[in-house]
Order: sequence, then structure tokens, then C-alpha cells
Amino acid sequence: MAELAWFKSSYSTNEDANCVEIAETPGVIHVRDSKDKTGPQLAFEPTAWKAFVTFAATTEV
Repeated sequence: MAELAWFKSSYSTNEDANCVEIAETPGVIHVRDSKDKTGPQLAFEPTAWKAFVTFAATTEV
């Protein structure tokens, strides 16, 4: 398997310690903690990821 191309949200800053990174592959969105690059990762089907992002964008914290 090829190396994943990870990236942070454009909303993240270098000073923000609470960031996630994602890497897209055909059929899977990979998610990890930016502070623990060798730690556990999550994997979502694109439709599940889209539903999560839509929900998160419309939910007040």
C-alpha cells in the first residue's frame, strides 16, 4: 500500500494542539490525531464521512 498523504484542516493552526489529520484513498477516509501520528487511526466510507462532517458543521458546541 502506498504512503498516505495526510493533511490538516485549513482551520487548524500550528499552535492548536487539538487537530486531526485526514488522508483520502479510493473508498476510505482515514483519520488520525495529529499529535500521535503512529497511534490508532479511524477509517470511514465516504458517505459516512460526509454525513459526519455535515452533522458536525451544523451542530452547536
